[in-house]
Amino acid sequence: MKYKSEFLNEISLRGFVYQASDIEDLDKLMSKKKISAYIGFDSTSDSLHIGSLVQLMLLNWLETYGHKPIVLMGGGTTLVGDPSGKDSSRKILKHKEIEKNIKKIESTFLKFVNFKKNAKLINNYQWLSKINYIDFLREIGPKITINRMLTFDSVKLRLDREQPLSFLEFNYMLLQAYDFLYLNKKYDCDLQLGGSDQWGNILSGIDLIRKTYNKKAFAITSPLITNNDGSKMGKTADGAIWLDEAKLDNYKFYQFWRNINDSDVIKFLKLFTKVPIEEIKKLSKLKNQEINEAKKILAFEVTNICRGKKAANEALE
Repeated sequence: MKYKSEFLNEISLRGFVYQASDIEDLDKLMSKKKISAYIGFDSTSDSLHIGSLVQLMLLNWLETYGHKPIVLMGGGTTLVGDPSGKDSSRKILKHKEIEKNIKKIESTFLKFVNFKKNAKLINNYQWLSKINYIDFLREIGPKITINRMLTFDSVKLRLDREQPLSFLEFNYMLLQAYDFLYLNKKYDCDLQLGGSDQWGNILSGIDLIRKTYNKKAFAITSPLITNNDGSKMGKTADGAIWLDEAKLDNYKFYQFWRNINDSDVIKFLKLFTKVPIEEIKKLSKLKNQEINEAKKILAFEVTNICRGKKAANEALE
């Protein structure tokens, strides 16, 4: 499908769109005006790994086409822990550990968006830490039903496997929905983007905005990227592929992309580089040994984006 919005067209052609709500209405909105859109990030570690790269590239494309990206750090929600895609509860971190992690991760975002222009970095601890529980239950509780929550994969899959889901984690969906409501009111944020495991959480936010303000908000999720063996992208037998060079040197980072499976090269060029689609189409015609040329381009371009040109050149040498 061809969209009027340049942003939607670009991310659709590149394979970023897995699920979307009311995308035709969103297309009309984005072709008429520049909107604010947000992606939430966990603060469970002091670095992001390449599993977050799809979301980081989405923020970059938003800014490229003049929209206003909001990076939402989960300083508040990390204190609870997202059950999405997990078989067991996350380790609960202390507030000081979370704040320390956020400060370290900030430098990674600067490679993808410009906080001096349209982009914003916001920590949801600002408002979630001030919530009065009774008031929150009275305001939000009646608008989100348990029946609906039980149908979402983040809850349903855990219960189907008869694995424990704590009441603490069950509240996570309410808090994420409230984040979208808050950002919609304060920053006129119309769109939330995330991985496909966040679909239920994002829809809860859309429902909450509709029931509270009688307004339409939108969702786009991206496919969870896996290695060719089906394992989740970002982790290898040797450990995580970190974006922070203090945790993984530039050469090893470059080599990871240089050595990926042949069948993943074109998909990753679309998702993780800004090489124009027409050029990627030409590269897709390469066969056998020639595919190494496409791998070199992929490794250089991703390292350039994530680590800078100097690092990419050093790794290439």
